Amino acid sequence: MPERILALDVGERRIGVSVSDPLGMTAQQLSTLLRSRLQDDLRRLCELIASYEVTEIVVGLPRNMDGSLGPQARKVQEFQRHLAAACHLPMTSWDERLTSVAAKRAMVEQGVKTGKHKERVDQLAAQLLLQSYLDFRRAQRGRGA
Repeated sequence: MPERILALDVGERRIGVSVSDPLGMTAQQLSTLLRSRLQDDLRRLCELIASYEVTEIVVGLPRNMDGSLGPQARKVQEFQRHLAAACHLPMTSWDERLTSVAAKRAMVEQGVKTGKHKERVDQLAAQLLLQSYLDFRRAQRGRGA
C-alpha cells in the first residue's frame, strides 16, 4: 500500500521539507518554508501533508553530540506537539545530528556556496534525515522486526 512520509528539519527561521516516494523507498527534497507565526506554519504544513497524501511525519530532533536534549530540541518537540494536534498523523522524532553539516559538505563538493543557499541546505538536510529513516525502516523490515 502506498505511503508517503514527510520529513521536517525545523529551525528558528526555516523548515526544510522532504517527502518520500509513494513506496516509501527514497527521499526527495520538497521545499523550505520560511517561518512566520506558528498557526501559519502549521496551516502551510497541513496543506502540504494533504496535497501529498502523507501518512506519517518524521521530525528531526537536534540532539547534542552526547545524545542529550538541549534548548533547541525542546523547541522542536514543542513544535511537534502543535503539529500533531493540527494534522492528526503518526509522528516520529528522528536524530538529526550532523545532517546540516553533511548537507553543507555535499553542496560545497558540488561547488555551491552554502551561505547564499541556506534554503537548499535545509531541504537537503531534510532529505538526508528522511533517507536515513527510510533506510532504517527497510533494514528493520528485512530483519523481521
